[in-house]
Amino acid sequence: MKLVHIAAAFAAFSALGSAAHAADPVEGTWLVQAGTAKVRVAPCGGDKAKMCGVVVWMKAPNDKAGQPQKDLNNPDAAARTRPIVGLTMIRDFKPAGAGRWTGGKIYDPSNGKTYGSKISLNPDGTLKVEGCIAVVCQAQTWKRSS
Repeated sequence: MKLVHIAAAFAAFSALGSAAHAADPVEGTWLVQAGTAKVRVAPCGGDKAKMCGVVVWMKAPNDKAGQPQKDLNNPDAAARTRPIVGLTMIRDFKPAGAGRWTGGKIYDPSNGKTYGSKISLNPDGTLKVEGCIAVVCQAQTWKRSS
């Protein structure tokens, strides 16, 4: 009987802990606008106060030789052998309100360039992802995925 009470107390404590640390609405897995990849957005590993995103799926994960797609366009020659799946694509976003993050960087493996970026949750539940050069920004809309 004590085991049941301990388990019930643990479950109640866990539920309270979860409620106290509710996920930001931008957290989750998102299908990029082109439908070619999915990015999991979550607090950064080294700094939980910032938001990052890792490529977790690609429509075409392998090259013509059957090997994982690599980061071939990276300006750092040493990074060109790393696979794109597992790559941190967005990083270092700082909170700017519920569902809004600014001051981050987005990396585009198709051209090897990194841009200033901001992300925000749209009213329809999609994610607006903007990459900026100076004051000119281009936006994409990502859809929530599983």
